[in-house]
Amino acid sequence: MSQADIGLVGLAVMGQNLVLNMADHGFHVSVYNRSKQKTDDFIQNRVEDKPITGYDSLEGLVNSLKAPRKVMLMVKAGEVVDHFIDQLLPLLDKGDMIIDGGNSLYTDSTRRTQSLKEKGILFVGTGVSGGEEGARHGPSIMPGGDPAAWPSVKPIFQAIAAQSDGEPCCDWVGPEGAGHYVKMVHNGIEYGDMQLITEAYQLMREGLGMSADECQAVFAEWNKGVLDSYLIEITADILSFKDKDGEPLVDKILDAAGQKGTGKWTGISSLELGMPLTLITESVYARCLSALKSERVEAAKLYPRSDKTLDVDKDAMLTAIHDALYASKIISYAQGYMLMSEAAKEFDWDLNYGGIALMWRGGCIIRSTFLGEIKKAYDASPNLSNLLKAPFFEDAIKSAEANWRQAVIFGIQSQIPTPALSSALAFFDGYRSERVPANLLQAQRDYFGAHTYERVDAPRGEYFHTDWIHSGGNVSSTTYEV
Repeated sequence: MSQADIGLVGLAVMGQNLVLNMADHGFHVSVYNRSKQKTDDFIQNRVEDKPITGYDSLEGLVNSLKAPRKVMLMVKAGEVVDHFIDQLLPLLDKGDMIIDGGNSLYTDSTRRTQSLKEKGILFVGTGVSGGEEGARHGPSIMPGGDPAAWPSVKPIFQAIAAQSDGEPCCDWVGPEGAGHYVKMVHNGIEYGDMQLITEAYQLMREGLGMSADECQAVFAEWNKGVLDSYLIEITADILSFKDKDGEPLVDKILDAAGQKGTGKWTGISSLELGMPLTLITESVYARCLSALKSERVEAAKLYPRSDKTLDVDKDAMLTAIHDALYASKIISYAQGYMLMSEAAKEFDWDLNYGGIALMWRGGCIIRSTFLGEIKKAYDASPNLSNLLKAPFFEDAIKSAEANWRQAVIFGIQSQIPTPALSSALAFFDGYRSERVPANLLQAQRDYFGAHTYERVDAPRGEYFHTDWIHSGGNVSSTTYEV
């Protein structure tokens, strides 16, 4: 048998489906799993006559590959990736490459790119989005790392990626950890989208008293318009799914959400870079709050909600909820792009923001027609500082604003939490405010800590300190950081 084009380590669902996808596109793939039984089961039950060969050792897998050898890891992020890299290094030659396709932290990918380069090995840290279906039939792929590796992996990645308007949802993102950073932000936006949808759902169910079937019909209809997206589509599917007793399965699922960390990483990075990702961070906290199930049950008894039902026009409120969801979604993406832009400055990455939108147009979890407008915005203005300044999104926000406020007010009056919808609105109001109360905040900081302040009647960058209590003199602390 001819030598293989690529090797893949880790035959969980994503790994298996990526291998089958590669084979369908004519690539010969060698595979290895730490558990030999899983390799054998995969070869026996799913491979059929595809060009896929299983190996019971990493050495066997590496020796089966064409030079330069490409080994893709689809294993748990963290120490496991480093463990396999350590095992592979003695088997590889200079110019060979290791590809990490898991959800790794971008700083790990930066470290691995640098350390492996010193050993003559090329490293690619790539985000892969789309779940099981995407991996099998075309995911969104976001590669970064050592740019010298891109010409070798490009034909494989762009062949197996989803296609949007005839273009692959995969292109080189940038050096070091850029690929995994963009995937991290993708996942943060995913957290935001999911939270926004669940808040809209709760406003319908509890605020308007709608059944799961009624909500299903609304989401199915919304998926035909500006909210057309994978997550809206599967929400409609979920709401139509019945349990064995004929009742909606969604009502039988415990309201305690899990998470794997990428949303949290996005929030941490936003704090490190000073970017206000309020919606995404609130979405992470909403999952944390949901996990406090037993405490929430006790608190519900201590602080029972009023039984009063608001008298509202149902159709009008559904329109308001739709517009609030759409406007908040715009804010979520605007915040995500703000973070990527700041990261590009911090790490000296040249990110193609329109290209990133294209990579997200198909295959991934946040895929939607909405992303086409983001690509158009950056194509028209590559140096766009914020999506909210693009004409399309300016018009959309202005059209939705009144209803957005009505939906948030409805949630407050109905005692229904809407942390993502309301934080998105608060961000918008703050972003478009010429003056915010940070002047008083700076006065407070200077009062108790002599941290200085700037004045509106002096040039930016000139700092002042006031002896507020007439005992501190003119000695200041350090100047503040914006």
